[in-house]
Amino acid sequence: MTEQQRPDGGRAQGGGTDEPVFRPRKNGQEQSVSEELSAWMRTGWADTEKRDVRPIEQARHTARRRSELSARFPGERLVVPAGGLKTRSNDTEYPFRAATDYVYLSGDQSDDGCLVFEPHEGGGHEVTAYLRPRSNRENGEFWLDGHGELWSGRRNSLAESSALLGLTVHDVRELPALLEKAAGGVATRIVRGHDAALEQIVDELRGGATEESAARDEELAVALHDMRLVKDDWEVEQLQKAVDATVRGFNDVVAVLPQAKATSERYIEGTFFLRARVEGNDVGYGTIAASGPNATTLHWVRNDGPVREGDLLLLDAGVEGTELYTADVTRTLPVSGAFTEVQRRVYDLVYASQEAAIASLAPGRPFREYHRVAQRVLAEGLIEWGLLEGPVDRVVELGLQRRYTLHGTGHMLGLDVHDCARARTEEHLYGELRPGMVLTVEPGLYFQPDDLTVPEELRGIGVRIEDDVLITEDGSRVMSAGLPRASADVEAWLAERMPKA
Repeated sequence: MTEQQRPDGGRAQGGGTDEPVFRPRKNGQEQSVSEELSAWMRTGWADTEKRDVRPIEQARHTARRRSELSARFPGERLVVPAGGLKTRSNDTEYPFRAATDYVYLSGDQSDDGCLVFEPHEGGGHEVTAYLRPRSNRENGEFWLDGHGELWSGRRNSLAESSALLGLTVHDVRELPALLEKAAGGVATRIVRGHDAALEQIVDELRGGATEESAARDEELAVALHDMRLVKDDWEVEQLQKAVDATVRGFNDVVAVLPQAKATSERYIEGTFFLRARVEGNDVGYGTIAASGPNATTLHWVRNDGPVREGDLLLLDAGVEGTELYTADVTRTLPVSGAFTEVQRRVYDLVYASQEAAIASLAPGRPFREYHRVAQRVLAEGLIEWGLLEGPVDRVVELGLQRRYTLHGTGHMLGLDVHDCARARTEEHLYGELRPGMVLTVEPGLYFQPDDLTVPEELRGIGVRIEDDVLITEDGSRVMSAGLPRASADVEAWLAERMPKA
């Protein structure tokens, strides 16, 4: 990676649009730039300011969402930041991913952006997107700033962003001063956790951070999560695209299992990542490629273990699409191509549990019902195997099966892999399923390598089967049905796609 020569300047939080003076730095030391070079770099560039752009596909959906949010908070100013780059180490940053609420309301994915809902006296809001403009060619930012256009690529002009998003767009450097100027007499809420500088400004405008202001900000976050519980048709389409790409990623993994056996779980992780980057934006979460006893660790993301003949491989992975909607799918595969008798017994019980849970999904049903159904099937199997003492009602009431099942049976899915986590419990955990909700169904059994309460033949076996399911008007649809689930079908899939020795 080319070393960046970082400027002294940056986004001006104090207000105004005066361009900062950029001085190149290297290893913390200021570097000299001759006047002749500086003058030459300001000349000889073609005009690339104006491009014809079309509105983004989701613009009509984001407009409707902004109207709905506006109606929930009449007369109040709402501030929804995108967030900024985060340092990975020294002078390198993590790849940027805009805050979910910001993307949901704007469709924009650029860093340092912010949406502001300014209330009208007669009702409603005027919504403005504040974004970074193109790099200035006069003050040297475009080539001296480590985030200038010659380093990080061309940004859209403010006019282009306005046409793309269907929003009024202003320079983000104006935002602090505008907030300070407009502060009087209007209650302000901000979505917290993404832009500490803006949070500090808003807190100062409100007379300091208080429990009351924190509670009001939390109400805004909860409202946005409530809104995202039911997906519109466009969102379902994006999720299906992500799921379909994920199916192809799983097929890619099956085709390279011999190479993985010669290397490690990271070959599997890397193979799936290639598909995610080719067909989407990224993976939607850290890929879990857990072979053998590693599969009993729920969030095994080190992915540095061996892939051995005779073991099971638990792959939990999802492509995040270009519009940032993510899939979340798990399959547990016999590395050799066929389950052993013991592995099949565990797998088939998890499969029966998942089948029962999916069958219980329908609009009007309690959200938690499918978890109870899945857990009961697993508890019955564990009692039959002699690992738990019945009756099943007692086991489930006391949660004794959780020694081996550990986690819930699913969660909402959307722009976040664990979507709508802050939605009101009466609308989510204790609410009813509604058409347009998308959720995962993922029961599992995990027998730890050191668990003396199970026979030795079960120790170190972990099995999870996970699918993404859309609640429809009359039932449900498995969006990830392109991947086999039953043990015999999994073996047939492996026989078809795994290279022959």
